[in-house]
Amino acid sequence: MSSWLERQGSSHQTQLIATAIVSGITVLGVVLGVQAIKRQVAVDDLKASIPNVDEAHDADTVPNFGTNSIQPLFSRDDERAAALARRAQHGDYDEELIQEQLTRTASFLKPEGLSALRSSFVVVIGLGGVGSHCTAALARSGVSHIRIIDFDQVTLSSLNRNAVATLADVGIPKVTCVRKRLEAVTPWVHWECLNEMWREDHGHRLLASWGGEAARQPDYVVDAIDNIDSKVTLLKYCHEHGIRVISSMGAGCKSDPTRVYVGDISGSIEDPLSRTTRRRLRILGISEGIPVAYSIEKAGPGKAELLPLSEEEFQKGGIGELSVLPDFRARILPVLGTMPAVFGYVIANFVIMELSGYPHESGGRTGREKLYESVLQGLQAVEVKLARAEGVNVQGLRIPVSKDDVSYLIEEIFRGKSVVSGLPTRLALIRWRPPKDAYQPDVRWEGQKFSRFRLSDLVCMTKEEAADHEKKVLADGAQPEDIYEAEVVALVERRLNEEQAMDRYR
Repeated sequence: MSSWLERQGSSHQTQLIATAIVSGITVLGVVLGVQAIKRQVAVDDLKASIPNVDEAHDADTVPNFGTNSIQPLFSRDDERAAALARRAQHGDYDEELIQEQLTRTASFLKPEGLSALRSSFVVVIGLGGVGSHCTAALARSGVSHIRIIDFDQVTLSSLNRNAVATLADVGIPKVTCVRKRLEAVTPWVHWECLNEMWREDHGHRLLASWGGEAARQPDYVVDAIDNIDSKVTLLKYCHEHGIRVISSMGAGCKSDPTRVYVGDISGSIEDPLSRTTRRRLRILGISEGIPVAYSIEKAGPGKAELLPLSEEEFQKGGIGELSVLPDFRARILPVLGTMPAVFGYVIANFVIMELSGYPHESGGRTGREKLYESVLQGLQAVEVKLARAEGVNVQGLRIPVSKDDVSYLIEEIFRGKSVVSGLPTRLALIRWRPPKDAYQPDVRWEGQKFSRFRLSDLVCMTKEEAADHEKKVLADGAQPEDIYEAEVVALVERRLNEEQAMDRYR
């Protein structure tokens, strides 16, 4: 081995190869070193060109979302409108001009109704298509104190649905755009603009009283957020703090303005955003009492739907990084520009009617309380019967299900229909499979005895189907796959998987 090394070391060819390798490494090191020096010189020159912050060179702070918190430069017309608005908001504006501008509203609502509207304070959260149209309608109708909250900027693609933005507004905060444009229409309206995202831990500040006056709490909050997590936390906050709120459900992929309604969230249907919001709120113990604007338009062949991401994006990985913010939608939701406007005006109309005391009607609650109580009693009776057949002392036996749980399962998981036949009447909840440990109750705590099952163990059937299922599956021990068609079994598994997925929010 050593002799071979000696021969190779004395070889002229080997020496040439070694010299070439060393030379290449040396040249590479010199090139990389020169590039590093050039980069450092460029960085130093750039830093040197930036003046220090002083009286001659002012600098603006940048908030969490990368937008300038200071108002951008206005055009001369904008500056004149802003100057007029400043005077009007300090009382330097002829009241007769305001009355003339609102004369048609006054003749509709009557003077007392308009007076109530003008003294109200409304918070609008989310200034996309829905929120911007709603805000414009509220200001034009006479609401005199409006707080608008949105973290985003005007984009070119949002001009198809924004109520007031122009090409000149692209790139500026939406709150700035809305205030700037509407001050030129209703200069007497008082504005508070918060260029930030709704966060529950900041709720006490974002929904604080106007100007720190305890008596000026928000009269109404408009939820025009399109992010599920933010929407749910806002509605939960308002519900817990007794703040009146109305929420916009999904305007995307909708095209029929005659199918838009306002009703209690418990009765909203045919709306994926509404369904997801209802589910999350039910898990938090909120099943009704929140008015929402929603569309009952059904999806169908040839209609718009959520656009899929390209295969190229999936191959890149990190799909979550495509969202504007963590947990925000990454895919494109097709929107016909007219529909967000319809939602915005429907919501503004509802708020105006509420604040002015004008008589109006909207969709009510589901009115299925008796059904839920009946289903709960039926489930309790079946569990007692099955446990008694196992020789269990059923005195004091309880089930780990509430009436709200029954409502959630029937309406949100099983869509108000039997999973077997699709019938919507005479419904019941029952176990899908027999338990592995028979029907022995949990008795780990003294004085407490309850059946062992989870919500994801239950399915919705008609009472007749449930009675047959109880006999063949739960009592005689047959497997569901032996009783039902494959498509029914597959549907049940999909529904139960949905419940398991939602369980993480409990």
